[in-house]
Formats: sequence, structure tokens, C-alpha cells
Amino acid sequence: MDRRVAKVILKRDIKRRVLNGHPWVYDNEIERIEGNFEDGDIVYVHSFANQFIGIGYINTKSKITVRLLSRKSVEINREFIMNRILDAIKNRYSIAKENAYRVIFGEADGLPGLIVDKFDKYLSVQFNTLGINKLKNTILDVLIEIFSPTGIHERTEGSAVKKEGLEEFSGWIYGSGPELIPFEINGIKFLADTKGQKTGAFLDQRENARKLRDFAQNKVCLDCFSYTGNFGMHLLSGGAKHVTFVDYSDRAIEIARQIAKLNGFDESRTEFVVGNAFDYLKNAYVKTKKYDVVVLDPPSFAKSASSRDAAFKGYKEINYRSMRILKDDGLLATASCTQVVSQSEFESILVDAAIDAKVFARLIYRGGQPIDHPQVYNILETMYLKFLILQISSLDK
Repeated sequence: MDRRVAKVILKRDIKRRVLNGHPWVYDNEIERIEGNFEDGDIVYVHSFANQFIGIGYINTKSKITVRLLSRKSVEINREFIMNRILDAIKNRYSIAKENAYRVIFGEADGLPGLIVDKFDKYLSVQFNTLGINKLKNTILDVLIEIFSPTGIHERTEGSAVKKEGLEEFSGWIYGSGPELIPFEINGIKFLADTKGQKTGAFLDQRENARKLRDFAQNKVCLDCFSYTGNFGMHLLSGGAKHVTFVDYSDRAIEIARQIAKLNGFDESRTEFVVGNAFDYLKNAYVKTKKYDVVVLDPPSFAKSASSRDAAFKGYKEINYRSMRILKDDGLLATASCTQVVSQSEFESILVDAAIDAKVFARLIYRGGQPIDHPQVYNILETMYLKFLILQISSLDK
């Protein structure tokens, strides 16, 4: 063990969360720090009884002061990064052969703060913490060796990044590429927007959208919070009669139009609406417009426990209103993408919405995260995506 590396000593009576595999060490769990260090440096973590727990990087600007990289006393070097990424690819199994997938999902793949998505010949990356940012050059070197990409685009932005003491950045950091990166999932052409949200496209709903496609034939559908149209495009590819896309972003809706054209979907089968999904659902109810399928894939309504109550109200409202505008035996495909709201809590919200809407809600399908967004039971924060397909029927049957 390198004596020049600072040592973080944990308090005597901390919860066993860290000992049981969770990689985060909070500031209030630390007794003292021995040795000199700079924020972002690698440090050793020990229990109060001086038991070695792991090695990670430190940032005293963050409440999550240390994020562990390994439970072994190893050198965090190029070989370590290479092995971590190769292990992640191996753990994707057959999905690693697909045109687009998530290569690295932060803590779940042993590289906290790092997100890497593959879109055909391009990679889109996020370095969301100071410690992982200090390893950027090594990570890029390894990614280039493994994938030989045409370009790597970085999108490191958001309030969490600022809290880490990092400057926000968006741009090509290796090679170059188009503003809209073409890729395919489930045989459908898509475009990842380098000026859009996160890494440019959401890959975590791939399996859920494919499942929903099985119910699309001749259906009239509404895709709310559509972004660039993942669910709606799957419905169209499954033979939907018509899909209305609703999103607040002009840019996202315009890209959805382009994606529909790329796939050769007839314009008469689509409608693109820039607007607030909450308002659209209210107005749809007023007009008693009925749909065969309604999709709700909203952004995270709760990023922390303090916003749970507001999230519960938001989820209940959109699901209640969707239940009211569905035809009898119509399908509601509904999702929650925050770990702050549990699976059981989300389903309880849907039960309450069904009671208020005076409908019978039958579970058709329960989905979640695909294998390239691994869920680790030791790290509850990795378990965020809930997805249900419900058949909504009249109570009067």
C-alpha cells in the first residue's frame, strides 16, 4: 500500500452500507483524513478499527466525499480502467453486439461518475465527478483502443457537475461527428442529439418499447413526454394507425419529425405537438378524445427525497388523466425514472389513480432496466426505472 496516498478513516458507528458494497462515503461518515491530498485524488478508506475497506477518489466539495473504485489495494491505472471497461462489455452479453448500447453505467460498472453510450461508430460520454474527470485521458485512451470510434462526444453538464467543482462542457473531444448521430435500435433508425438531453438519446427503454410494439397494430396512440420519439416510433413500426407525439421541446419534436421521415413513416400517421404534456392531457379529457394506447415517459419528477411529495402528485395526475382518455380496454404504458420513488410506491400511485378514475387496471407487463443499465442490489441508486403496461377497462362491465 502506497504510504503517500492519503487515508480516510471512517467513524466507529457508521451504517454497514459501505462495508456491504455501496461505493459512496458521505462527509458525515468520516472521522478524519490522514495525509495530504487534493480534491479528485485517489485515497484509501479504512474503518475506525483500521480495517482496509477500499480505494477511491475524494472530493471534499461534495457530500459524497469518497467514491470507491475497488475493494482491493490496487493501482488505479490504465490496466485497471481497461479491465473495468472490458468487464462491463462482457457483462452486457449479446447486447454488446448491437448497434447502440450503454457501455458504462457509473457505479453499477465500478466506475462512479462515468457514463459511456455507444451510438454506431460514435461514443457519447459524461464525466460527472471531479475524480473520474482526472482519469479522463486514461479512459479516453482505453475507449479508443477498444472501439476505434470515429468520434467521441462529451456532454458533462448539470447542477451536480457544478457541485463537483467542474466546468460544464459539451463538444467533440476525439475525432468529430454530426450534430445528430444516426443509430439503430430494434431495427428502427434514430438520431442522438449532441445538443439534447444527457448523452443525446435514451437507451434504457429499448426493451420496454419493443414490448409495447407488440400491441400497436391499427391503434391510435399518444406518446407524452416523447422527447425524440422512442416509444412512438416503435408503435409506428408495429403498425399503429396514428401516433401523436407531445413534448415541450421544439428541438426534440423537430428531431422526432426527422426520425419519422428517416424510417419512411407516412405523415398521415403522425402528429407532432410542442406543448406541456400536463396541459395536453387536461385538454384531451375536455375534448373527450379517446386513444387506444397512451404512453407516459416523463423526466424524473424527483431527484431527491425532498421532492417526493411533488413527484407523487405529478405521477398521479398524468396517470389519472391518461386513464380517463383511453378507450375501454385501452393500454396505458407508464414509466418512472427516479430511484427516489420505489417500484411499490409507483404501483400504489397507479392504484390510487385507477380508483379516482373509476376504472379497472389490469397488469399486462412489468418491465425495467435492460442489461446495459445494470441494477446492483448493493447500490439501490442504480435501480431507478419502473415501467408498466396496464389495460384500462370500465368498472361497469
